[in-house]
Amino acid sequence: MNGAVRAGLVRIMLGGGKGVFEISQATSGMNATPERGDQFGYSRAAYDADDDGCTDLVVGAPYEDVPQDGGNLIDAGGIWVIHGAPTGIGAGSTIESYTQHQFDTNTVTEAYDRFGFALQSGTTSAGASYLVTGAPGENITADGKDYADAGCIHYLQGPTRYTVNQDDPGVPGVVEAHDRFGYSLTGTNRYFAVGAPGETIGDDAVFAGAVTVFNHTITDGVPTALAGLDQGASGEGLAGTAESNDQFGTSIDMTSYWPSGQTYNSDALLAIGTPGEAVGTVTNSGAVSMIRIQPSGAYTELAAIDASSDGVDGYPTEGDFFGQRVALTNTDTSVVSSDATIRLAVGIPGRDVGGVKDAGAVQILRPLDTSIGANDKILTRASSGSVLPGRATARDYTGISLTSGSANLYVGVPYSKESGTSKGVLYVIPWSDINGTASTGTTTYVPGAGGIPDSGTSFGVVG
Repeated sequence: MNGAVRAGLVRIMLGGGKGVFEISQATSGMNATPERGDQFGYSRAAYDADDDGCTDLVVGAPYEDVPQDGGNLIDAGGIWVIHGAPTGIGAGSTIESYTQHQFDTNTVTEAYDRFGFALQSGTTSAGASYLVTGAPGENITADGKDYADAGCIHYLQGPTRYTVNQDDPGVPGVVEAHDRFGYSLTGTNRYFAVGAPGETIGDDAVFAGAVTVFNHTITDGVPTALAGLDQGASGEGLAGTAESNDQFGTSIDMTSYWPSGQTYNSDALLAIGTPGEAVGTVTNSGAVSMIRIQPSGAYTELAAIDASSDGVDGYPTEGDFFGQRVALTNTDTSVVSSDATIRLAVGIPGRDVGGVKDAGAVQILRPLDTSIGANDKILTRASSGSVLPGRATARDYTGISLTSGSANLYVGVPYSKESGTSKGVLYVIPWSDINGTASTGTTTYVPGAGGIPDSGTSFGVVG
């Protein structure tokens, strides 16, 4: 952007051929300058921040350098709220910009905090808008000691802001260096979850990882913590044993869950990716945990999934990183949840496809099925008639970029090497196509077509 490598930008593509909006730090009113390595757009969230009926966009640039005292706070990070209007979004929009201290004056903007690394937004069940911002590089002082990269989150509900770390009342875990609390975020109208993939479990399992689940009720000045999840030092936690570099919680996603016997979506399902998990002796093969969260904070592990699980297509392979990204959806929240409505997409960016190194894949699972792999499907760019058109090339890392809604799965391949998509590609795939119940076709977006400017690189970063 403006000649600054990896400065970043966000493109908003409206359905029905209604146009493309492009937003960067060069957009008028942004109060920022595109700089090398800012990575504006690394994280994104959308919600109605001002209750005017228009969707507003929140964009993070966690590697933004913040000027201070004639110098720069390197990688301090920042976020921008770009307000939508009936005429669109971008140039002419009302734009708010925040450093960490500007967002919460009780905190200090510091180098390497990476404020804005992750974002989650929505509306609570009580109708209040909320925004969660991760700062996994935040240093935390606890017990008179300073812990580097312990991490924190900033939580906004309505007009009120709260800062949360693992030293706050009721929050599970212990503040430690390099926990990176706030690295990943997800949520629903009733709950939200925070990943800390650097969490040490036991005495020596560094970067084993943990996830904390909250609800949106404020208790003792912070959102109420319901559960702390990890694999346990000797298997006393979730399935598996916490080991160094498992990185449990690298990727998390949550969706509403309507249990049988209840009259509404009282619960949630949480998918947790552990891409560094060893399966047997196969290192970095990866795994995913599926958890049901209840209002009381009680939780049940519904499935522990890896490439060796019952019926799952494939086999454990070193460096697959199964679970590097997860995308979980409820395709119909108006009915009792079942294996007919819940879908899980798992990114496997290190998988070799047809002899093509690190081409990557996406595995679709029905996590409530009796046999977890009975109806699984693998999506690659190398099969004839695939819902992912194109040809796999080395180090595409398909599966590194995933997100989902109730109607569509979004698969980005920002590192595509194939001619015609070498600047990146985004596939929008109807769940009905993947489920085999209909065939409405995959929509493919690439720079230089459909009104998308033919510029930039790494197009297709989503989720």
